[in-house]
Amino acid sequence: MLSTFLASKPNEVTPSNIGEALQQAIEIEIATIPVYLSTYYSINRTPDQSAIEAKLKAALLAKNTGTAQAYTEQQAEEKAKDLSAQIMVFANKAGASILSVVIEEMLHMSLSSNVKQALVGKPELVNKGPNVWPAYLAGHEPQFPINRAKLSQDQLYTFLQIESPAKLEGQYKNANALPYTTIGDFYDMIQGCIEKHFSDASCYDTSRPQLVPKMGYYAQNDIDTLYYDKAHNPKFENAEDSGDLVHVVDQQSALAALQEIVEQGEGHEGGHKFKVVDGVDCVDCSPFTEGSFDDKDRSELAHFDKFNELWCEMQKMEEEYKTLFGDSVDPKSFYVFDFEDNVMTADYPDIIQKVSTLTNAVYSYLYVMTQACYYAEKNTQYEIFMFGIHKSMMWILGSLCGILPSMKYIDSKGFERSAAPTFENYAFNTASSPKAQIIALFNEAAAVYPGVAYLKDRIHDLPNVPLEPYLAKPAQPILA
Repeated sequence: MLSTFLASKPNEVTPSNIGEALQQAIEIEIATIPVYLSTYYSINRTPDQSAIEAKLKAALLAKNTGTAQAYTEQQAEEKAKDLSAQIMVFANKAGASILSVVIEEMLHMSLSSNVKQALVGKPELVNKGPNVWPAYLAGHEPQFPINRAKLSQDQLYTFLQIESPAKLEGQYKNANALPYTTIGDFYDMIQGCIEKHFSDASCYDTSRPQLVPKMGYYAQNDIDTLYYDKAHNPKFENAEDSGDLVHVVDQQSALAALQEIVEQGEGHEGGHKFKVVDGVDCVDCSPFTEGSFDDKDRSELAHFDKFNELWCEMQKMEEEYKTLFGDSVDPKSFYVFDFEDNVMTADYPDIIQKVSTLTNAVYSYLYVMTQACYYAEKNTQYEIFMFGIHKSMMWILGSLCGILPSMKYIDSKGFERSAAPTFENYAFNTASSPKAQIIALFNEAAAVYPGVAYLKDRIHDLPNVPLEPYLAKPAQPILA
């Protein structure tokens, strides 16, 4: 908790508090990552289409009563095939869309960190995720809960609240940090301070290491942001011209970095917004306008509009199933794992706890390595990022998060659930290196659950980033 910042109760960004404001921005970006990742890993992007078709065909034929035949065998088969294809496309698209946003949130964290590094000094990334769930975005007015939860219209609505380009309806109260009504407005305040007070090049320390473009650190797309539409045409969710890292060396580059964050999240002026009906925010499912895009070629929707599109498509699908089947068939049952909201590792039985703890340590090491890049020499930084974060890290984390849903447990209410990755902060100790601790956790997990054993070589290939004193200090995030 940034106590001196909170004690001052500021209402604007000033030269004296811009460091705290930028740290608040960094922690807002970090807070969204476990929210989006939890939902992403709740999606089965490759469900069994044949099994879906068989269940839907049986449900359609069950509508036949007496001589009133609703569907012939052939009609039921054709309809089931069409409905199953709809499920396959939506599940894959929803996964690609949400992960594409996660990638850009990681970019936003780095862009904000670059600005802080140039103007003030080291960004703080380790142990900055929320410790208590539901969590709240620091300073957002009105406040609303954010949850680690499976895909649903309610969860997509929360995503829309996070990325909203317009202020939300609701009660406003004193914020626990620098107050703002939208994330875009918050960045606008920081930009305004930079425009007014940081025009001189001497304000920017270019000797401090940053994550810079043209080093291969950041790529808009990977195989997991690709999906195929109903005609089997491939589509990447992120456009190649929608943004990149920015090396902050002066006022112009600082403003460019912050503006990129706003445009990727909210889009350009004139894009979609909530509709207010009887004082309540409602999702607008009208066609998208030019302002909904965040890239020059208008081929990538901004975050708000990606989630808006998914919400509307999900709503349409839910309504179609309601009309066809009433309450007997839930389309989400075919492609969404049954995750428990805001589950914690302590809620799991011992075997799952060991896999979950390993997953959290690997996830937390991502931030250890990223923060270390802001202290490292250029050659060391490259090794950390390319061989740690890009290669081994993403493969390991993705694999573990893919394993957990296959592990079942009984929740406190007696229902069988799929285990979800919890994305909790893992507190590495100073007795050994974080890598050594991850290897020890892996050995414990593999001993009781051999399904993770194939990750041994990848874990041993992680770069060995030491836990320096600045990383070892207990950290309390703004978002509590």
